[in-house]
Amino acid sequence: MATRVWIAVLAVLIGGLTATTASAAVEPDTQVVATDGAQASTGGASAVGGPVKTADLSQFDPGMIISDAVFFDSGTMTEAQIQAFLEAKVPRCDSGYVCLKDWYDTSRVTGADAMCGAYSGGMRERASAIIYKVAKACGINPQVILVMLEKEQGLVRHVWPSDWRYTIAMGQGCPDTAACDTRYYGFFNQVYGAAWQLKRYANPAGTSQYFTWYAPGKTWNVRYHPEISCGSSPVRIQNQATANLYYYTPYQPNAASIRAGYGEGDGCSSYGNRNFFQYFNDWFGSTVGQVGLPFGNIELVEARPGEFVVSGWAIDPDSSEPISVHVYAGSNSIAVAANVERPDVAGAYPGLGSKHGFTARVPAIGEGLTNVCVYAINVGRGANVLMGCVTRFAMSGSPVGELGSVTATDGTVNVVGWAIDPDTAEPIDVHIYVDSFSVAMKSDVARTDLPSAYAAYGTKHGFSGTIKASPGVHRVCAYGINVGPGGHIELGCKSVTVPGTVDLGRPPIGVFEGLSVSGNNAVASGWAIDPDTTSPIAVHIYIGSVGAAFTADKIRTDVGNAYPASGANHGFGEQLTLPDGQSDVCVYAINNGVGGHTLLGCRSVMVGMSDLGRAPIGGFEGLTVTGSTAIASGWALDPDTTKSIKIHLYVGSRSAEYTADKPRPDVERAYPGYGPNHGFGEQLTLPPGRSEVCAYAINAGPGGHAFLGCRTANVASTVVDRGRAPFGTLEAVVPSSGGATISGWALDPDTSDPIQIHIYVDDVSAAYSANKVREDVGAVYGLGNTHGFGETLPMSPGNHRVCVYAINNGAGGNAFIACRDVTVP
Repeated sequence: MATRVWIAVLAVLIGGLTATTASAAVEPDTQVVATDGAQASTGGASAVGGPVKTADLSQFDPGMIISDAVFFDSGTMTEAQIQAFLEAKVPRCDSGYVCLKDWYDTSRVTGADAMCGAYSGGMRERASAIIYKVAKACGINPQVILVMLEKEQGLVRHVWPSDWRYTIAMGQGCPDTAACDTRYYGFFNQVYGAAWQLKRYANPAGTSQYFTWYAPGKTWNVRYHPEISCGSSPVRIQNQATANLYYYTPYQPNAASIRAGYGEGDGCSSYGNRNFFQYFNDWFGSTVGQVGLPFGNIELVEARPGEFVVSGWAIDPDSSEPISVHVYAGSNSIAVAANVERPDVAGAYPGLGSKHGFTARVPAIGEGLTNVCVYAINVGRGANVLMGCVTRFAMSGSPVGELGSVTATDGTVNVVGWAIDPDTAEPIDVHIYVDSFSVAMKSDVARTDLPSAYAAYGTKHGFSGTIKASPGVHRVCAYGINVGPGGHIELGCKSVTVPGTVDLGRPPIGVFEGLSVSGNNAVASGWAIDPDTTSPIAVHIYIGSVGAAFTADKIRTDVGNAYPASGANHGFGEQLTLPDGQSDVCVYAINNGVGGHTLLGCRSVMVGMSDLGRAPIGGFEGLTVTGSTAIASGWALDPDTTKSIKIHLYVGSRSAEYTADKPRPDVERAYPGYGPNHGFGEQLTLPPGRSEVCAYAINAGPGGHAFLGCRTANVASTVVDRGRAPFGTLEAVVPSSGGATISGWALDPDTSDPIQIHIYVDDVSAAYSANKVREDVGAVYGLGNTHGFGETLPMSPGNHRVCVYAINNGAGGNAFIACRDVTVP
């Protein structure tokens, strides 16, 4: 009860008792008097059987009445268990009365806020269902609600409860100094309102910092009784749950109250928080759980090169200081202090500080599955606690890799490959043997083609080198040098023939493969080989009549595979600057010795063209749908520029802008001079149901845009029918001559499809579909946008009552939305 004093008046109202019995000490199983959270000693008589007196009140700690872990554990009881508990407490109710086990009340739909999640109500529900659903919505232990119902109004064990007890069941909105607030009348309003208030006391994010006078982690003077002359004593409030109880009932029991057990102490005794402690211990066990044991959470166990990284948090309730955490990975272990700042943990467990996070790195012991276990080390009462174990595959062991290619040039051997040691992300040493001669090199060359299994190690694990060798046949082997657990390994061996230098006067060969243009800049690419040498050769690139010399020495493994005797260093990709207008770009491979040169080809390109205001062109070629994801693909270009242009993609009425800049060699061939970078392939997210996707090419200058086409996609709903009730809102009933327009929205949470609604005008009903577009509803619930309704119904002049019901689309019941009265002119 929120700090009220019923004294004798309430006793007379609810029990027909005399004023003198309001504070009488009685046995729990003889008589219920005013069960005031502050001053009533117990709640028994009208109950079947008194509480079993097992609570040890010598263990009552005014600074830790109940732990946060117990208070906020909303999963302690199912709805069926709550109902069974109530039936066990009152097997039989007195004739003419409705006991809590059989009580029903009409709940209401409530939206989510900072204190509680959404509550799907609006129907008559059993008390046990309301207790269960409120506990889940607000994150409060249902056992706490049951105890408060008993200590406030004796409702759990009462066999002849009056309706008034249900009206103010939790004492919510009933202060010591004024009458109860009628807004909180009713069983549902009391249970939901009290749970909401218990969460509000913590000042959650999005609320004001109003409740500070019992803030955890500080010492406060807490009174013994509403009568100021009874005094107070300092209490160091250790946690938020205990602070909540003091905000709700701001008195601590004095020594006389503690000695009295369930009975009455003296004139300065209060009983609300004492009775809470006793009922909870007697019915459900300790209010602080396993006393003194450390606890926490393992948030990450990740295998990394050569180690396991483990992080989380750990607290010992006996101390606000950081504790030690021991982490085991196989036979390796490490101890770390859980002393990293964790404001979120401090918010959940006020009074225990914020330095309770930890991150540990444990060396791996070798490859294979490894069991990783974390222990929280106890201080004070209790014992060490195993927080949990997980199995991970260790990133450890001997090196892996490959001797990819071995090629020969005049007097040299060229090797290319990769090597990784699973124990480190750093490059490792590789030893290359040409017969019995060896050299060491580092595997630190970037390789984007490494197996995906080694993505965590990065790309710098390639090796490439040249070793002098005499003409003839040689055996070339590569070895990965181990670091950490494991040993060195052979990456592979290959035989190679090193040629001598003989120039036969053969002409070069090669290909001018591409000319990529961006504005006045271009890149000419291809490859060139002189078959009389393994050395790179020169290429001359001409723009019109002006030429420049370059060297075809870039790595081209495809060329090396096709011409293994020549090696891989024969590619070119050279940047050019083009003048405005049309240019012819030609490439020549230059002979390295005797013999002629070779024309590899020419390409024409247009740059710096004038904008003639022509419309873009292109094609919306495909829409590939997977689940709720789609890829829209095609191409678009503006004939007045070689630059990539923008496209707009629409999903229904929603649009987004993209750039058509992906390579499309086919488009370049069809429109020479514009370059290849005019393709698009964009990922879209589609809502459930049917969507129309349209594409537009956006003009880069003056002139209109171009419609490229539309495609239709259907996305199946992923919602599973769990038998939940539909819900919605009747937003308006607007009268007009001869009728009225009824509007709002309704949806079934088990489907994204529109559902039916039934609209009643007085006693006459008709069915309609809630299928009008409501993007605001779709944004909130994520079940598509077609859930609105707006129907104009004929009505005779005069007064009418309009009611709307949401019809379940599958399993489960229908839902009443609302009624409105309307006067039709």
